[in-house]
Amino acid sequence: MAKRYSIAVVPGDGTGPEVIAEGVKVLDAAAAKAGFALDYDYFPLGGEHYLDTGELLGADTVSKLSAADAIYLGAIGHPGVKPGILEKGILLELRFQLDQYINLRPVRLYEGVSTPLKDKGPADIDFVVVRENTEGLYTGAGGCLKRGTADEVAVQESINTRKGVERCIRFAFEYCRRRNRRKKLTLCGKTNVLTFAFDLWQRVFDEVATEYPDIATDYANVDAICMWMVKNPEWFDVIVTDNMFGDIITDLGAMIQGGMGIAAGGNINPAGVSMFEPIGGSAPKYTGQGKINPLAAILAGQLMLETLGERQAAGWIEAAVQEVLRGDIKDVAAGRMGLSTSQVGDRVRAALSRG
Repeated sequence: MAKRYSIAVVPGDGTGPEVIAEGVKVLDAAAAKAGFALDYDYFPLGGEHYLDTGELLGADTVSKLSAADAIYLGAIGHPGVKPGILEKGILLELRFQLDQYINLRPVRLYEGVSTPLKDKGPADIDFVVVRENTEGLYTGAGGCLKRGTADEVAVQESINTRKGVERCIRFAFEYCRRRNRRKKLTLCGKTNVLTFAFDLWQRVFDEVATEYPDIATDYANVDAICMWMVKNPEWFDVIVTDNMFGDIITDLGAMIQGGMGIAAGGNINPAGVSMFEPIGGSAPKYTGQGKINPLAAILAGQLMLETLGERQAAGWIEAAVQEVLRGDIKDVAAGRMGLSTSQVGDRVRAALSRG
């Protein structure tokens, strides 16, 4: 009997449903070829649902999502909803409630994709950022006094627990070992200024490192990381960092790998349900035009299968994406691909079937 996986699908807002449709198309082809099945359950979360119902996450939505094998997310973001409402009420809330404490972001430049970095190619840009995903500045700790007055005070606190830091760092060491590329793990922090939080990160990093003698380690401040990502990205294999710094450097990573149209990531709970998504957001100005690049969503599906243990099928998807990038797509940016959104998905599916 074929193995079956339950996939909770959140198409979301803007161009999210368009790219998810192409991702599902490719996932189904990979599953059929590999001999397993994917059962999809769709959830109408996002800005449109919030405007229609006033609901962010229904009372039983999180429990239903937690029962799935994985969550496949298109995008959350709506121009008619004030910034912060959907992000905190849906995205962050899901990360916190489902304890998706790792944000995993591969940064890989594929052949056929241009990078803004001079004289750098696919051999130079191939690393992974492991970002702590449920603590730091994003916990919402803090407050505001005397709002709107000349004496207003705003405080935002970064919460770093030893448990949270250690499990993130340990995941990064394990991932670096499995990746088995350069076997080097870099801690990104700011120990010279944020002396309390990153003293904890550095001490735990050094302690855990003793258990992984096969992994080389180093450290760089976040500003230096940004500099070296641009100047010498080939230095990096796996980078581990906190929530805020990870948020910043992964967007820089997306740009050096060719843009948001190719960047995918996962919100990982190693012992529970994980969520996978393209990085680029809902891109509402392109909604319904067939101009958005679905490759990031397709690669999010590839990362999902890899995390579920279907590594062969995941490899087929990545190889098919690489084939299409080498031959069919002029540019990964929306509106400049030379193909429509659905045509890109069709090309990837065809390449997968041939491979």
